[in-house]
Amino acid sequence: MKAVVCRSPGDLVVEDRPAPGAPPAGWALVAVSHVGICGTDYHIFEGKHPFLAYPRIMGHEVSGTIVETGDGVDLAIGEPVVINPYLSCGKCIACRHGKPNCCVRIEVLGVHRDGAMCERILVPAQNLYPANGLSLADAAAVEFLAIGAHAVRRAKAETGARTLVIGAGPIGLGTAIFARIAGLEVSLLDMSSERLGFAESELGFATLDGSTKTGAELVRDATGGEGFDVVFDATGNTASVQSAFAHVAHGGALVLVSVVKDDIVFSDPEFHKREMTLIGSRNALKADFDHVAASIRNGAVPLAKLVTHRTTLEDTPRDLARWAHEKSGLIKAVIEVGS
Repeated sequence: MKAVVCRSPGDLVVEDRPAPGAPPAGWALVAVSHVGICGTDYHIFEGKHPFLAYPRIMGHEVSGTIVETGDGVDLAIGEPVVINPYLSCGKCIACRHGKPNCCVRIEVLGVHRDGAMCERILVPAQNLYPANGLSLADAAAVEFLAIGAHAVRRAKAETGARTLVIGAGPIGLGTAIFARIAGLEVSLLDMSSERLGFAESELGFATLDGSTKTGAELVRDATGGEGFDVVFDATGNTASVQSAFAHVAHGGALVLVSVVKDDIVFSDPEFHKREMTLIGSRNALKADFDHVAASIRNGAVPLAKLVTHRTTLEDTPRDLARWAHEKSGLIKAVIEVGS
């Protein structure tokens, strides 16, 4: 089969790889249809991922159809599916508590093991969710949107809560969309006036332009000095995460959607004075995938506006390398693998 392989940082090629064999019991063979390109994929290509062994087939935002099933799998041949790329052990403390998204021994397709920028892939049946009427193109967007949906669910915010999402990339926009679906009053903060213009004109969000004033000034002006009830940071930037503590109102919550590899330092007196809640959010659960799929079906997610770029498996090495640096107009890119 054809596969896009990142052999080392900056070296991305299409190779012929052996096709997967017959699926073992509890697994299924999936013909890949569409693969979203994530910020993680750009980081792998650029050599910025701290825990990745090369060579690697990337790709974890995936839709496809069932080709073959192993024993005990209740999925029909030809069934369109969304792939949950977080492979969990089922035995650790997180899995026992119903949180396979933060499994102690988690393996994410395209990161810890080879992913779906290829024609076929083997996946545990428990990680395959029937698309139930979603097009295969839309089904490939479910995973990246589920990240934000999970973060919003983790926040447990009350309807109408004044909410700030920092970072207007795909994850931040997804978080903002699902915060709005949850009934929160949402503003977006970013340094890119282009992305904020898109969020305002195309998606209808209030925006705070970090290129015009400091974040502290913008938050003060927007909230009368009170801060936001809920703040989501989706930037992956250490300085942004650390400054986000000051944007939270007394009694409010800060949700860290993105992850940084640095230590986060904050003022303990300020943290306690506000009785702030600090929440980590990692990956997503089946309930989040289901919520996203239902929201796409009922028209609450403007996917046609979010997917701005498309490519093929053969052209991915050229296009992904270009999009890693040329961000103008880019929100979400998708690889069209199958017919």
